[in-house]
Amino acid sequence: MSILKSPPKQSKAVTIQARVEESVKTQLELYAEFIDGSPSYVITEALKLLFRKDEDFRRWADQHANNYNNEKAKGDVLAKAV
Repeated sequence: MSILKSPPKQSKAVTIQARVEESVKTQLELYAEFIDGSPSYVITEALKLLFRKDEDFRRWADQHANNYNNEKAKGDVLAKAV
């Protein structure tokens, strides 16, 4: 039995670019340091929490998921055709 646990399998990561107020960036970096994590981890987990907790968004997303999936599939088909 190993002493160290394997790290959880990480999902495929993508890069996004966002502009935030300087004070938000500072707080983000401080929070990441506080939990001994990275700013990317803090952003990802904060967004997951937001999506989980916002019941209005979840209802809205459930209603619009089919539209999003259909549009994405059309885009994927066009991307493959080019």
